[in-house]
Amino acid sequence: MDQNSAMSRREILGTAPVGRLMVKFAVPSIIAMLVSALYNIVDQVFIGQAVGTLGNAATNIAFPLAMSCTAIGLLFGIGGASNFNLHMGRREYDKAPFFVGNAASMLCIGGVLLTLVTELFLTPMLRAFGSPEEVLPYALEYVRITAIGFPFLILTIGGGHLIRADGSPVMTMICSLSGAIINTFLDALFVFGFHWGMAGAAAATVIGQIFSGTLALHYIIHYKTVPLKKVHFIPRPETVLQAASLGTASCINQLAMMAVQIVLNNSLKYYGGLSVYGSSIPIACAGIVTKVNQVFFSVVIGIGQGSQPIESFNYGARRYGRVRKTYMLALRAAAAVSFSSFLMFQFFPRQLLSLFGNGSEEYFQFGVRFFRIYLFCTWANCIQPVTAQFFASIGKPVKGMFISLTRQILFLLPIIVILPLFIGIDGIVYAGPVADLMAAVFAAVLVMFEFRDMSRLEREMNE
Repeated sequence: MDQNSAMSRREILGTAPVGRLMVKFAVPSIIAMLVSALYNIVDQVFIGQAVGTLGNAATNIAFPLAMSCTAIGLLFGIGGASNFNLHMGRREYDKAPFFVGNAASMLCIGGVLLTLVTELFLTPMLRAFGSPEEVLPYALEYVRITAIGFPFLILTIGGGHLIRADGSPVMTMICSLSGAIINTFLDALFVFGFHWGMAGAAAATVIGQIFSGTLALHYIIHYKTVPLKKVHFIPRPETVLQAASLGTASCINQLAMMAVQIVLNNSLKYYGGLSVYGSSIPIACAGIVTKVNQVFFSVVIGIGQGSQPIESFNYGARRYGRVRKTYMLALRAAAAVSFSSFLMFQFFPRQLLSLFGNGSEEYFQFGVRFFRIYLFCTWANCIQPVTAQFFASIGKPVKGMFISLTRQILFLLPIIVILPLFIGIDGIVYAGPVADLMAAVFAAVLVMFEFRDMSRLEREMNE
């Protein structure tokens, strides 16, 4: 494709109605994020029905590794896509392809390294993640197989952003959706048909991930907006670092979630052991609540990611009014999703828990209470992720990274550690809504200051 065609393709981001662009980019992004979230939750539904509480607890213990895959995928996927759009907006067509090729290479390298580390140090890792001894055999069986699929999962997640930056959001959706369908079908066959239990669910996941990752890689090799050559795939330190800088906010957010998950598991193991629930029930319930919330939260993240190409291009082109309009439209859509999630968590917690199998009365008692209180301020969860993505999209990764850290590291993590010292396991339950509200207020203040700076830049341009 020549430069004039590439320019015409990208100029649509600066001229088409923002609402129409948001639908074009956000809907496939939402579906892709939902599918990514469903990879884990589908396994847990089948495992919960076939194996029970210990199986549910095992998938929760393994969850930090899935978060690691997402972190690597977002680091180079969002970073590469944001840099590509920014350089295309500035009409720097010779530099833009390197960000796509280098990002794709780093996704593959990162996945292989994570698989090797996991297989070599799996048992101590799972114990560090908070696994009780009765849960450990289930977690080991599950992760030894799923680790094989890490490179393909990372390529699917990160490659989806690179494909979306090429103006093909539907293809991003197809890559993720096809793997999820395969995973769901094989879960039913392996777990209920062949009675393979944890190993069956893990094998189904890996096969689906291999299909999705291969499909994404095939598309990237045949990129449309700009032709990619072998030289573009050879990692260059300056390109990799620049790409990673804009993906750091989303990556840090995932790593922060992973750190909180590990601390949460260990706290639930310790304080649950001191309560009537025991160690395994709180871990199993918290895992279900976290993953169900992630399904709804992935819609919010998908909305923010769908706004990324529009915000990046228009900020690079200094069309600040369209940048603000895109952000506000994304925020309103995310707010509607967050409030709907809040209502569901408050009114149907037992029904949601029942999807993951039966349990004792103590299991449902703790799970319902955890749903309602821990996610009480989920209606405000739209502000922080949309704002963090906004700052990454406009080339201000430090602010985006700092916002990403607020909810998980600056607020939630200390509360999870400190509050249970005074009120036991209830301190963990109440930590969620406090952190959610504080993070939302902080993000709202920062974006107001950024809008003020954009207005100043507009005045200077018009003078």
